[in-house]
Amino acid sequence: MSGDAATPSPLIEHLFRHQAGRVIARLTRLLGPAHVELAEDAVQEALVGAVQAWPHQGVPDNAAGWIYKVAHNIAIDIVRRDRTFSAKSDAIVAELSRSEADSIDEAALDERIRDDELRMILMCCHPEISPDARVALSLKIIGGFGVREIARAFLSDEAAIAQRIVRAKRQIRERRLTLDLPSGPDLAHRLDSTLDVIYLMFNEGYSAHEGAALIRQDLCYEALRLGRIVAASPLAEPRVHALVALMALQAARFPARVDAMGDLVPLEAQDRSRWDARLIAIGFRHFDESIAGDRVSPFHVQAAIAATYARALSDAAVEWGVIVDLYDQLLKIHPSPIVVLNRAVALSRLHGPAAALNALDPLHNDPMLRHYHLLMSVRGQLLLEVGRRAEARAAFEAALACECSDPERRFLERKLALC
Repeated sequence: MSGDAATPSPLIEHLFRHQAGRVIARLTRLLGPAHVELAEDAVQEALVGAVQAWPHQGVPDNAAGWIYKVAHNIAIDIVRRDRTFSAKSDAIVAELSRSEADSIDEAALDERIRDDELRMILMCCHPEISPDARVALSLKIIGGFGVREIARAFLSDEAAIAQRIVRAKRQIRERRLTLDLPSGPDLAHRLDSTLDVIYLMFNEGYSAHEGAALIRQDLCYEALRLGRIVAASPLAEPRVHALVALMALQAARFPARVDAMGDLVPLEAQDRSRWDARLIAIGFRHFDESIAGDRVSPFHVQAAIAATYARALSDAAVEWGVIVDLYDQLLKIHPSPIVVLNRAVALSRLHGPAAALNALDPLHNDPMLRHYHLLMSVRGQLLLEVGRRAEARAAFEAALACECSDPERRFLERKLALC
C-alpha cells in the first residue's frame, strides 16, 4: 500500500474504464457466457470495495491487480452460494481459484486476458443478437460505457438502450452462445459488427456530446486499444488496420485540439508540433498494412483523409484537392449527411465559402441533422465569411440551441459575437 490516502475516485474511474472490461471478460470465460451478469456484479462489487477501503488503507501499488483478485474472490463466493450452479460449482470454483493463483505470472495472464477480450467482443457481436443490441452490449461490457452514454451515441433514450442490453443478455443465455472464435461467413459478419462497435466508441470520445471536456480521451484510447487487439490477432484484415490507422492519426491531434484553458482549437489553428509523433507513427504503420488486398472500405478512405492531414507540415500545405476527392470517393461507397458536411468544409478551403454553402443546401431539411450543432456551426462560419452576418448570427444561435460540449459552446459564443 502507498502512504497516500487521498481520494481514489479518479483512479477508480480509470480502472473502470481500462480494467473492468478486461476482468469481466476473464471471469465470463471461466464462468460461462450465461453468467456474464455475475461477472459484472463481481467487478462492480470489487470497485465498490475499493471506494470504501482505499481512502482509509491507501491505494495498492498494483491497483488493477487488487481489483482482479477481489473480483475473483467475490465470484467464488457467489458461485458457492448460488444454487443455479449446483453440481458444477466445485469445478467452477476450482477453475477460478487456479486462475487467481496463476495471476502471479503477469505476462501470461495479460496474454490470456487479451484473448478473452477478443472472444468477448466477438460474442457480443454474435449474429443471433440484434445489430443495435450488439453495439450496446459491447460498449457496456467491454468499453465500460454507461447506459446514458450509449443512449447519447445512438441518439436514443436510456430506457430503450437498457432494454436492448437486457434482451441481448437474455439471448446469450437462451441460445447458449459461447466465447468460441467464429469461422467462415459468421466471422466476416461478426468482424463487421466489431469494427462498428470500436468506431462508435472512438467517435463518442472524440467529440463528447456534452460536459466540460471536448474530448474523452479514455474512451478513444480504449477504442484504439481494442482495435489493436483485433489487428494483432489472426482475425486481422486490411480494413482492421485501416480503422486502427484512422483512430491513431485522429488521436495524435488530441494535445493540440484544446488550449490551456480547455477551449476548442480549430484544425487550421492547431500547433502541429504538439501532435503526438508516436501515434502518428502507429497510424502510418497500420495504414501501410491496410493497403494489402483489393477491397476499399470506408475506413480506408477515412484513414487516407487523416493521413493527408497528418503528412502536411502546416495548414497551408494541406492538399485540399486530394481531401475533396477522397470525400467524393467516400460518398460513393458510404453516403451519409455527415460525409456531405465534412466535404463542404474541405470544399470551402479549395473553392471558397460560396461553393461550400451550395454543397450544404441538400442538408437543410435532413432530419438526421436537425439537432446537430456542427451543421449550423459550419453554415454560420461560411455565411460569416461571405459577409451575410445576420444569417450567420441566426445559424450560430441555432447551433447554441443544440446539445454540445462546454468548449464547443464557448467557441460558438465567440463566433456569435463576431456577428
